[in-house]
Amino acid sequence: MTQSAGVLYVVATPMGNLADISQRALDTLGRVALIAAEDTRHTAVLLAHYGLRTPLTACHEHNEARLVPRLLERLTAGEDLALVSDAGTPLISDPGYPLVAAARAAGIRVVPLPGPNAAICALSAAGLPSDRFLFLGFPPRAQARRRDQFSRLAREPGTLIFYEAGNRVLATLGDLAQALGARRRAVVARELTKRFETFLPGTLEELLSRIRGDADQQRGEFVVLVAGCRDQEATAAEGERVLRILARHLPLKQAAALAAEISGDQKNRLYALGLKTSAELGMGQG
Repeated sequence: MTQSAGVLYVVATPMGNLADISQRALDTLGRVALIAAEDTRHTAVLLAHYGLRTPLTACHEHNEARLVPRLLERLTAGEDLALVSDAGTPLISDPGYPLVAAARAAGIRVVPLPGPNAAICALSAAGLPSDRFLFLGFPPRAQARRRDQFSRLAREPGTLIFYEAGNRVLATLGDLAQALGARRRAVVARELTKRFETFLPGTLEELLSRIRGDADQQRGEFVVLVAGCRDQEATAAEGERVLRILARHLPLKQAAALAAEISGDQKNRLYALGLKTSAELGMGQG
């Protein structure tokens, strides 16, 4: 470690409620030489609220590559710097990784100041199993890539945690229901720590219907949590996946029978599901 170098502090900041910040974080933000912020305008509001006047510089995905060398120079010269994102813990679906990685590689001390994190906040109150979970950040925007990712997670036993934006939450819930099974338990947490914070529990099918019918529940920032796969759910999800493939080429009755034989799922359930969705999927009913 370079003894004369400064320290890079990775500081968690409030997600919405400005009171959700530690005294240690405030002390650190008040004494460092510079704060590297995802959006200086956003961080300026936090600093003004607590009467802090520390200089700010923007550090986001569009300028990180050219900014990191300059920040490393200041750290190497002995200055202490802080890294913050707009909300929550930096680097968790937020900018900052190049700076932290470069500081570590240069032997500069990196100190985390723990605090708010949307994924953990949602998991703690969702009522889904928390002993094992998989955080996946934002799903791919392209539907084909999103569906491929979800299909590969169908047998994951841990609780799945995604971030999502309001304009894409319906598409994501629909693709999750198709890939994991409409009956899979889930919770949608919206606007955490803010005025309109809500937790909606239900199956993926129920949540999709409820949010589709309520425009207010399509606004803001979301954490989508999906229960991990159980053996029964894995069988059902596999049966539905095989049915969708076979039904493109075979009459529904034959497709359901073969899908049940391949997956171990119930033929009658698959046939009923095929009838329900035949218009959407373009299935024959022979």
